[in-house]
Amino acid sequence: MYRSEVLVCGGTGCRSSRSDELIIKFKELIRQNGLEEEIAVVQTGCHGLCEAGPIVIVDPEGTFYSRVTLEDVEEIVKEHLVKGRVVERLVYQGEGASTHYSLNDTVFYKSQKRIALRNCGVINPEEIDEYIGTGGYEALGKVLTTMTPDEVIEEILESGLRGRGGAGFPTGMKWRFASGNRGKVQKYVCCNADEGDPGAFMDRSVLEGDPHVVLEAMAIAGYAIGADQGYIYVRAEYPIAVERLNIAIKQAREYGLLGNDIFGTGFNFDIGLRLGAGAFVCGEETALMTSIEGNRGEPRPRPPFPAVKGLFESPTILNNVETYANIPQIIINGADWYKNIGTDKSKGTKVFALGGKINNTGLVEVPMGTSLRTVIEEIGGGVPNGKKFKAAQTGGPSGGCIPAEHLDVPMDYEHLAEIGSIMGSGGLIVMDEDACMVDIAKFYLEFTVDESCGKCTPCRVGTKRMLEILDKITAGEGTMEDIDRLEDLANKIKTTALCGLGQTAPNPVLSTIHFFREEYEAHVRDHKCPACVCKPLMHFEIEEDKCKGCTLCARKCPSNAIVGTVKNPHTIDQDLCVKCGACIEHCKFNAIHKVAGVAVKAAKEVE
Repeated sequence: MYRSEVLVCGGTGCRSSRSDELIIKFKELIRQNGLEEEIAVVQTGCHGLCEAGPIVIVDPEGTFYSRVTLEDVEEIVKEHLVKGRVVERLVYQGEGASTHYSLNDTVFYKSQKRIALRNCGVINPEEIDEYIGTGGYEALGKVLTTMTPDEVIEEILESGLRGRGGAGFPTGMKWRFASGNRGKVQKYVCCNADEGDPGAFMDRSVLEGDPHVVLEAMAIAGYAIGADQGYIYVRAEYPIAVERLNIAIKQAREYGLLGNDIFGTGFNFDIGLRLGAGAFVCGEETALMTSIEGNRGEPRPRPPFPAVKGLFESPTILNNVETYANIPQIIINGADWYKNIGTDKSKGTKVFALGGKINNTGLVEVPMGTSLRTVIEEIGGGVPNGKKFKAAQTGGPSGGCIPAEHLDVPMDYEHLAEIGSIMGSGGLIVMDEDACMVDIAKFYLEFTVDESCGKCTPCRVGTKRMLEILDKITAGEGTMEDIDRLEDLANKIKTTALCGLGQTAPNPVLSTIHFFREEYEAHVRDHKCPACVCKPLMHFEIEEDKCKGCTLCARKCPSNAIVGTVKNPHTIDQDLCVKCGACIEHCKFNAIHKVAGVAVKAAKEVE
C-alpha cells in the first residue's frame, strides 16, 4: 500500500507537452529519495481539462498541479512528496480551485457527471487490474451468469440509451434487430472508433484512458445478439489509443475475459483491431464495414440494414466508443438509474470536446439537457480576451451553428434538431465576435468536399457547386440570387445523397444562412466582410493620429506596401498589400486596423 500516488496524464494532449518525460523524471527522483516503496507514479488517461496540461495530481490529497514542466518535477518531489508542502505556484488557479487545490472543487468539474469518462484520469489504462479494481468486468460476469440475452437487450432498451455517434438511434432496438437466429448464423459486433470531426477527441480519450470498458461492453453486446467476434475500427492517427487497445486485448485474453468459455459459461467472444486510414466517410456504418472487409470505404444503400446484412453480409451491430462506454454502468446500476439522468427523450450524459474560442478547452461530460450556456460560460469558463460569444458549432461538419440568441438551448437530440443543428458525436467549437459565419460555412464545406467518397452525385458534385458559390460570395463576386441558389441546392442534397455524410453536409451552410443571413448579404450587397476575415472584402488602414513613424511596420511588411518617413505617419499602398497582418502584429501603438470593405481602387473596379 502506497502512502501517495502521483497521477500523470498520459493522454495525447499532455503527451504532446512531454508528460511521458515527466513520468520518467518523477520515478527517477522518487527512487533517488528512497521513496519508491511509499510513492507510486501512475500514468493515466485524459483528465478532461486539456487547457491546463500537462496535469499532475497527488493523491490522497487530490492536489491538482497544472502546466507542469520537467523543471518543476524536482520541486514537487522535494517540497510536496518529501516535506508535505504544497507547491502553491503550480496549483491550478481556475475558478473554485484556490481553496482546497482539488480537481473536483473546480467549476469545470462540479457541473459534470462522468459515466463514459468515469475512469479517465483515474486509473492506469495499461493495467487490467486497475480496471477490475473499479468494478471492471463485473457487468460482463453479471450478464453471463444471471441474465438471458433477451434480458440484456431489454435492460438497454429500458435505459433509453441512444447511439452517441450522431444519429441517436436507440441502442437496445439496434441490438434487438440483430438478435434473431442466435447460434444459427455468424454475427459480428463492431465498434466505430474512426472519429473524424474536426476538433473532436471524445472517443480517442476513452480508448486512451479506459480501453477495457469498450472490450467489456462489446462482449456484452456479443452475448446479447449471439455473436462470437468483434472488430474495433480505429483510425491509425490514434497511435496511443491503438497501443493501449492492443495491450488491453492481450491482457483480457490472458485473464480469460476474451476468448473461449468466458467465466466458464461456454460463451466465446474475441475482438480484433482494424486500422482506418483517416477517411471521414468511414465513420458511416456501411462504409466502415466495407473497409473492414478490405475494400475501399464507400457506403452501401440501405436497406438492407447492417442488423440484417452487415459485415461480410452477416447480421452486425455497430456502436461508437462512447455508446459502449455507458453499457457496463447501465448493467451494474440498472436501467432506472440511467434513465433518471437527462431528459424525457434523451437519457444519460453526453461527452463534448470543447474547442475554439473558449477558456477551458477539453472534454466535458454533462447530463443530457444541460444548457449550452452552462457548458460554455460555467464549465468552459467563457470566451477569452473579453470578446463576445457569437456562435457554437455542434456536430462538426454535419452540424449547425447555434447563435447567441439560443445560448439557453438544452443540449439534447430534440432541441438541437429544432434549431437546425445536431448532437453529432460531440464536437463543440465556440466562436467569438471575430468569426465570419460565411467563412465558417465555407471551411466546413471544404472539409466535406475533400472527404466525400464520390460514390453519389449529390455529394460528389452538389457540394462542389455549393463551395463554388461560397467562393464567389467570399471573394465579393456573389449575387443575391446566389444565396437563394445556395439554399435550394443545400436542401436538394439533404434529400438525395446516399449516406449521412452527404445528407448532413449542407447543415453548416443552411444554419448560417438562417441565423446570419445579414452577413451573407453584406458580402454580396456591400462588398464587406463584417468580421474582416475574408481578405478580398477587407483592407488595412493606418490611423494617422496614432502612427509615430517608427518604421517597424514598414520593415516587417513582406511586400513593401507601407511607405513613409521616420517620425511621420505612414500609409499603406493597397495595390501592394497582401493582407498578411504582419503590420498589425508588430505595431506597438495600435495604429493599424482591419477595415471592412474593399479598398478604394478595388471598390472602383467592383463598381
